[in-house]
Amino acid sequence: MTSTSTAGHVRAAGHGGAAEAGGPTGEAYVREWVHGWAVSRAAAPPEPRPWGWWVTVGLPQHVGRYVFGGIGEGVREEDVRAVTAAPAGRGTQLKIVADPARVVPWFAPGWEPFGEGDRVMARDLGAGDTAPGPAPSGYRLSLWTRADVTHVLVTTAAGDFAARGQVGVSGPSATVDQIETAEAHRRRGLGSYVMRHLHAAARAAGAERAVLACTPAGRTLYTAVGWRDVSPFTNARYVGTKD
Repeated sequence: MTSTSTAGHVRAAGHGGAAEAGGPTGEAYVREWVHGWAVSRAAAPPEPRPWGWWVTVGLPQHVGRYVFGGIGEGVREEDVRAVTAAPAGRGTQLKIVADPARVVPWFAPGWEPFGEGDRVMARDLGAGDTAPGPAPSGYRLSLWTRADVTHVLVTTAAGDFAARGQVGVSGPSATVDQIETAEAHRRRGLGSYVMRHLHAAARAAGAERAVLACTPAGRTLYTAVGWRDVSPFTNARYVGTKD
């Protein structure tokens, strides 16, 4: 199955993130993140559920994911308990934009949290988001766009991997994804260079704002290039029970 509009399918989250002045609510960030992520990873279109979405991913260790549409206190205990108690296959993941300390105790047996300190962040895009200049000395830039996804790759002059990132655009929003810098090339400004290219590409494609999910290691970089914190983020996978 495929989805078109999510309107009317996701339960109002009540006490979810407050709206920016003139901007989206916290729940809108979740909606924009899941749709942009599906574009970025070439996953199936998110399928609406009463509590959020199911996304078919199609990888051996990541067959699909449940993504809850609420944020923070707007995530309902009865929904989490119902979803995690339903039959699930190994390779199924769960994504909730809320503090793990609040939602993990609601998990049924067989679900294992992973990651620690992850966050969802957002950034407005504007006319100032233009592509930076040439790659830093000693590096080469490759940039290409296919099917609403722009990829940025930085290599050494010899062709060794140095840094990368990509952004999937879905309507007025974009999801920044797969940001990585090789350990030997960190602290040289490559992460910021990649991010500025992604901001410019998303803006040129018509996006007005961007959202991402990140680990604590990436949060410093994103803050430095203008991103703001939205919420804690919970990841879990189904590993089965021993019974």
